[in-house]
This record gives sequence, structure tokens and C-alpha cells, in this order.
Amino acid sequence: MNNDAPRQHFASDNYAGMCPQARHWLLEADATGHQPAYGDDIWTQRVSEGLRHLFQTDCDVYFVFNGTAANSLALASMCQSYHSVICTPQAHIDTDECGGPEFFSNGSKLLTTDPAAPGAALAKLTPDEIERLVTKRSDIHYPKPKVVSITQSTELGTVYSVEEVRAIAAIAKRRQLKVHMDGARFANAVAHLGCHPSEITWRAGVDVLCFGGTKNGIPVGEAVIFFDRTLSEDFAYRVKQAGQLASKMRFISAPWVGMLEGDTWLANARHANEMARRLYHRINSVPGVRVMHEPQANAVFAYLPEPAIKVLQNEKGWKFYDFIAGGGCRLMCAWDTKVESVDAFAADIATVCAALR
Repeated sequence: MNNDAPRQHFASDNYAGMCPQARHWLLEADATGHQPAYGDDIWTQRVSEGLRHLFQTDCDVYFVFNGTAANSLALASMCQSYHSVICTPQAHIDTDECGGPEFFSNGSKLLTTDPAAPGAALAKLTPDEIERLVTKRSDIHYPKPKVVSITQSTELGTVYSVEEVRAIAAIAKRRQLKVHMDGARFANAVAHLGCHPSEITWRAGVDVLCFGGTKNGIPVGEAVIFFDRTLSEDFAYRVKQAGQLASKMRFISAPWVGMLEGDTWLANARHANEMARRLYHRINSVPGVRVMHEPQANAVFAYLPEPAIKVLQNEKGWKFYDFIAGGGCRLMCAWDTKVESVDAFAADIATVCAALR
């Protein structure tokens, strides 16, 4: 690696900056001078149409500042205060959004599935677990299940197949539930599956998608896409009330032009996924390292010896999370992760682990 270049880390894909294509159109939006505010600009309209073209359907599109707002406001539009949302114990909406979904829905309860259920080790919902929670109780004292929320890719870097999403949506529809998809890393899932984005969303039965851009090269902002447009009634008011309506909306939406043109969003995700696979192959056979599962998206989840973690973080200066994966470490790659960064990190893991034996 170039010793003069800032080190790339593996804590989060949020560490990466904006990709060149997003930066180009951000500056283009600035160069157009005065534009109408609050989303009535040409850029927001252009990107909204671009997303409709991408998904091949007439959906409603909104932009917010971050993923917590996207998920929380989307779920609030799907629930009343006495409803509940079915999700996994690892779901970001349950563990990392500071009660946002409950707050913005005025109290909708999150019902998490059994941590020991099939699929739980991969952070996945299953139709059987959804059925169990829906039929557990039907009396008025129990918060009525209303929404199924799945994360794609999951919090443990696994990916729901098209068939798995269809099966979840089928049981949801049978039980009169709506389907929400937390797509913070939706691009990485599509890159892994090699399917059309519509196949894994509305064609499979998903009603609302929170399409993540920040983790994939956008400077700031997520898209909330309503495939079921009846659910977006008054959503603009929710966005405004929550402080998520950007006055200069074009600076959130315009970078998406660069992401959509030439499928940059997909190319960025493919690269991040490839770097995760490279890291996996470099450390999978290192004595003392136990990879939880082969990566499907842009993260490697592995158990490292506790002393090795301390040396890597405190002495070698690497940044990565060691509290997300149930005791394991999350090693996250980004759209701009370099081969030499992966190799340097893997080499230090191997060296440190060997010194402890």
C-alpha cells in the first residue's frame, strides 16, 4: 500500500466517501443555479423517474437524510399505534434505531422471532416463524401484527433469495400483513443474486423498500419507495414533521443520477462484494480464525481470538466492530475498498494470530 495514503478500515461502509459519479452530479446540480425547493426541482423529478424506470413500475419515491428515518417513517405509514412489526432479533430497526420505529408510529411494537428458530443464525425470517407469531394470540390485549420487515442484505451479511422473499410475502399476504424491506445494502444483495431489482421487490410481494445509497457511494440520503402507493398517503407530511424534508432537496437527489446512469449502484456493490470475498479467502484458513459463513454481500463475519482483536485494534490501528455478530467481528468492505487494503488487513490478521499460538 501507499504509506502516504489514508488507511482504509473495515468497520463500516459508511466510512467511505462519495463515488465520483455521485460527486459529478452533485456539482452539476449546484451549477444549475436557482431551483425550486423541497423536492420540486428538476433533479428530484429526474431521479424519481429514474427509479421508476429501474424498478419497472409506477412507484412513489421520497428522499430522507438517513436509514433510520427511512425505516421509521416507512413503518409508521404502514402501522397504527396498536399494531406490531415482525422482524428478526438482529434487525436494525430493533437493535440500532433508538426506538425510532416505535416513536414515529406512536408505539407500534416490534415482535422479534425466536433466536433459536431455523434461519436465525443467518438473521433471516422464515414463513414458519411469521405464522407462529401471527397465530400466537388473537385477543385484543395483544398488539395486532401488521407488517413483516426483512433486511436485504441481512445484518449478518446473508441474502434472501427471490424464492425466500416470495415465500415470506405469500404468508404475509395470507395473513393480511404488509411487507417492508430495509434495503440499506439492497444493492449488494442484487449484485449477489444477479437478478433484476424488481424481482426481489414488488414482483416478489414487497410493498415498501428503503433503498440505501449512503453505504454505496452517495454522500447522504436514502430513497423510500412505495410499490403499494396507497401506503404513501400523507407520507410527505410525515417526512416534513420528522425534520426530514430537505429544503435544497436537489443536493440529496442529484447524486442518484450518477448512481443510476450506467448502473453505477450495481458496479459499486459488486466491487464491495468482491472485496469481501477476497478477504474471506485470505483469512478463512488462518489458524485461530473461524469465519461464521461464506460472505454473500460485502461483509465477512468471523470469530477472532480476543487477544488478536486487541492487538489489531490497539497496536496495528485497524478499525472494525467486534460487538455486532453475537461475539464475532464484522469486517465490512465498501465501494472503494482497495485490493491492497484487503491484503494488508488479512496479512496483519494472519501475523497477529500466528504470534499468539
